[in-house]
Amino acid sequence: MKPPFFLIIISLLVFSCKNQSGSEEDYSSTDPNPSDQEEIAIKGKKLMENKCYVCHSPNASQESLIAPPMVAIKARYLEDAKTKEKFIEHIWNFVEKPSKEKAKLKGAVERFGLMPYQPYSKKEIEAISSFMFDYKIEQPEWFQKHWKTNHGKNYVQKGKALEQLPEPELNYADIGMSYAKATKSLLGKNLMGAIQQKGVDHALSFCNVQAMPLTDSMAVKYNAEIKRISDKNRNPSNKANSEELSYLKIFKESIANGNSPEPIVTEDNNKVHFYYPIVTNDMCLKCHGSPGEELKRETYDKILELYPNDKAIGYNTNEVRGIWSIHFEKENEAVVPD
Repeated sequence: MKPPFFLIIISLLVFSCKNQSGSEEDYSSTDPNPSDQEEIAIKGKKLMENKCYVCHSPNASQESLIAPPMVAIKARYLEDAKTKEKFIEHIWNFVEKPSKEKAKLKGAVERFGLMPYQPYSKKEIEAISSFMFDYKIEQPEWFQKHWKTNHGKNYVQKGKALEQLPEPELNYADIGMSYAKATKSLLGKNLMGAIQQKGVDHALSFCNVQAMPLTDSMAVKYNAEIKRISDKNRNPSNKANSEELSYLKIFKESIANGNSPEPIVTEDNNKVHFYYPIVTNDMCLKCHGSPGEELKRETYDKILELYPNDKAIGYNTNEVRGIWSIHFEKENEAVVPD
């Protein structure tokens, strides 16, 4: 279906996660109005797909996993939390400040390492957790066998059928986000694999050789121009132009004000232009932090060997390191990723 005309007014971006009274959106699902409940569930599903599935993909094979699928997280947390309120509380308790002591999936921590801190708001996690509790979420084909092998019984997932939740009509922001998410997932899977195999320095060499070709392969797949752009670029090919710099400034102000960013989407003729921030987490600082602190001295020496004019250091968590700059034809709704 052809998306409706969609244009985000840039001057309103910094208020994107505020309602008219200036407070954060209420993702609570205690409102008895069924239409409100449905809208909240759609928001939670969308947040989970955009923010969690990059690492916790339901489509990954057991061999290619970089984190446990969300259904495994749901199953484990339900063992300790019998009510929705407790389920949400327990998940937020971990995500707010991940630690090995608070982790419930000990085997996942041993295999994949501790989840890096992600700058998610409590309201976002409440929305995601609420959706997970209320609905049956996607699970990998291999998960049933895995659960039976490890728990001695079939896994019966609790919740409403996902088919009961209507799919919102796609707009250009959704399409752009799906391209960014799919590309980020591919890069993340390969990067984490490189780190797990031979460490951060090996991952730098991987990025130097493979990051651009992998990104270009996704651009070809979706018939779009896909770039990661920054005002403090590591690769000269990722340097932002004047228009992109203006969007970077807007996103930085939004994040600094404590808002969850929304995409910027503009249109001209038959072309759609999508922009969305790349925000740092703890893992990013291993290559983009301050030399001698989060960024080890030997790692920084390797960076300078590969990128003599590197500018992409000195970041803290929850800062805008760059943006996705994605451009595609309006007819591209036919190639939205699954």
